[in-house]
Amino acid sequence: MVDVFRKLGYENVQKAPRVADVGRDIIMEERIDGTRRAVVVECKHTATVGRPDVQKLHSAVATYEYDGPKRGMAATSGEFSGPARSYVESLRQTDDPYPIELFSGRDLREVAEDIGLDLYNGRIEILCERTFRPFDGPADVERPLREAFDTVANIDAASLPDPTLGVEYLPYVRIDAAVEAVFETSVGVVHAVDEREALVVCADETGPRIAPSGTAALVRDPPEEPVALDPSEEPVSLDPSAESGGAEERRVADPFEDHSVARFERTETEYRDWAVDRLRRAHATTVRYTGDNNVTYTKECEPTESDVTVEDVWPVYLPRVTASLELGAYEYEFVHDAAGPARQTVSDGVRRCVQCGTSGPGTYTYCENCGSINCADHVETERLVGDPVCTGCAVTGDFFFSTKYFYDEDNRAAFRTEYEAMPLHQKALENRPLVAVAVVLALLLVGGLAVLGLL
Repeated sequence: MVDVFRKLGYENVQKAPRVADVGRDIIMEERIDGTRRAVVVECKHTATVGRPDVQKLHSAVATYEYDGPKRGMAATSGEFSGPARSYVESLRQTDDPYPIELFSGRDLREVAEDIGLDLYNGRIEILCERTFRPFDGPADVERPLREAFDTVANIDAASLPDPTLGVEYLPYVRIDAAVEAVFETSVGVVHAVDEREALVVCADETGPRIAPSGTAALVRDPPEEPVALDPSEEPVSLDPSAESGGAEERRVADPFEDHSVARFERTETEYRDWAVDRLRRAHATTVRYTGDNNVTYTKECEPTESDVTVEDVWPVYLPRVTASLELGAYEYEFVHDAAGPARQTVSDGVRRCVQCGTSGPGTYTYCENCGSINCADHVETERLVGDPVCTGCAVTGDFFFSTKYFYDEDNRAAFRTEYEAMPLHQKALENRPLVAVAVVLALLLVGGLAVLGLL
């Protein structure tokens, strides 16, 4: 029922502390005409709820400490007796300061479909029809790929062909929770927790798991509100601040050759329970304290389930855009998560050496001969034309004890013809390090002979 009321729009919904049964199971708040009001709920899983239970709830509301107006709500999976309904009506007619609302099993069945509640197992399914926009402006979908190519030497990113674009809408759940726990011993409070958490959970078939920090930031602090999920029907303004029809519109699916929508693998209830268990373990600790007898003790402190309040479970789809491009014998992919104007790189297949797999910061060079992108260790200068060529596709030849690299055998043969016609001193320059060593040795020899002559 905590989940039910939260889905119905009530705020700060939480289980009441488990003390003596005083008619309070759930405490929550509602905002009416700008005024915040407390709602005290008593839950009954019985066929019929009678007048005594409703009267006890009225007393629980009256004694509940709250700085503001308050009311009660009796919720049951069954029905209310005639006397119970009459009692509630009498409170209304006398304008009692603590009115009571009755929420019956019939009411529950009426809202179940709207909120995704499975009445057979008590779990709330995720009914999500919203996603962040997979692009910002008309060229934004391709921009990350082209920006990656901008950093690669020997290629003009502006002249690249149009890439193939695809998008997968991945399910995420943001869970807002509070952990409040106090641990006491005979000497008083030895540990306390008062933290608010916002977990972003991957909700696909590999989850639940905490989302990577960059992707989590897009969901936790989105730059704009989500739009309708249906990627084939819903037009999306390229300027979300403009009034409808006042800016160019583009259907979400327009740039993409294919798209898919992953499913939420678990119910909202299961994600909530997973988050509660994770937060309990995350805040578990062992404390040491000194007792009244001056002896040191240890105490295991782990918040209980009731110490963790889940305030909101917010499902949303986050678009994962894949841009792929074929160049020569190679295909390059750039994958990023998008939320309108914000994005987070998932994988960069452009700035990666095809020879050794080196990636990340560094110098990368495009080989026009085969279409590969390579790190500095796998790029040479083509001897005949002077352009970069990768070690993976180049053919080699030895000239004056030095290895030279060529696009193909024709270029190697052409250069060999040139080489044969060169005078010896030009041939020697094909191996400059060797010539430099020879010069140094000659100078040393001349210097040595000069010294001997002086002696």
